[in-house]
Amino acid sequence: MPMVRGPFEVKLTPQSADEREAAAFLGRLSIDKQFHGALEATSVGQMMAARGGRPESAGYVALERVTGTLEGRTGSFILQHSGHSSPAGQSLAVNVVADSGTDGLTGLAGTMQIVIEPGGKHFYEFDYTLAS
Repeated sequence: MPMVRGPFEVKLTPQSADEREAAAFLGRLSIDKQFHGALEATSVGQMMAARGGRPESAGYVALERVTGTLEGRTGSFILQHSGHSSPAGQSLAVNVVADSGTDGLTGLAGTMQIVIEPGGKHFYEFDYTLAS
């Protein structure tokens, strides 16, 4: 399974929440990303986040459509995120939605890791397969 790595920038913009969402500690954010390296792409998406009663307790789900070029193949695909944080630790799963690849990325499957280095620089590590 090929793996590619590169930097990305992300902009999260809070969306207005109604009173019920605010009372339940729920938030919505729009996602705008720019990927660099073997994945040269942009993405747009939506995130829903929730926080618990402690600063380290939270969770989020998100969907984002990635459009660009992956190692010379042009198309788009959708990533699905599920993240969880607690005093015991953190977990994050980012998966390509099945059959969401288009054009040169038709048949794409895979998982992505997000690495945040000291200083806040973001990197992706993308393990993927492409149907022939």
